[in-house]
Amino acid sequence: MNPEVITMTMNVRIVFMVMLLTGATYFTFFYSDEKQAADGPVQEVPVEETSAHTVTLILERVYLDGEVSEEIVQETIWSMEDFWAAYEEWQLIDMSEEQIVFQKQMDDISPLLKTNGYFGLTEKGVLSIFNGKPGQAEIIQSFFQIDLDKLESNRHDDLVNGIPITSKEAYVDVLEQLKPYSLPQ
Repeated sequence: MNPEVITMTMNVRIVFMVMLLTGATYFTFFYSDEKQAADGPVQEVPVEETSAHTVTLILERVYLDGEVSEEIVQETIWSMEDFWAAYEEWQLIDMSEEQIVFQKQMDDISPLLKTNGYFGLTEKGVLSIFNGKPGQAEIIQSFFQIDLDKLESNRHDDLVNGIPITSKEAYVDVLEQLKPYSLPQ
């Protein structure tokens, strides 16, 4: 082969390699910046914000003695999943866009009974719970009529004076002890 032809092919190869390196360098370092400048400023895609929703929450607690307490709170809901998880032990009663009502059955007597509840007898001999000592106090709940002829005199005196209700156990015990003295209805 002619040495001039070999030199020329070598020169052509060197030129092509320099062009390839220049192009690679250009695309690596400059092309993306120029393309961005030509396309305009980078537009950030806004992250969708979760909108909070505030509702009135009514929490009803139903106690063994029939008393229902109601707690009303304003709750801001950020995530429905978290909200439902927080109230999973409650039963949904009603729901609108502004208000949600939950109810929960409590395995206890109401705070009202624990502080001021007394078992007693009405004038007709009906076993009842009074808000305060029997006699002048308001009746909260009535159960059954007691056969006063069968009831021991000391138990009768206890009911006339009022038997304080301090716990669920005391509530259940008094009802169980007096059930045998109930009159058939």
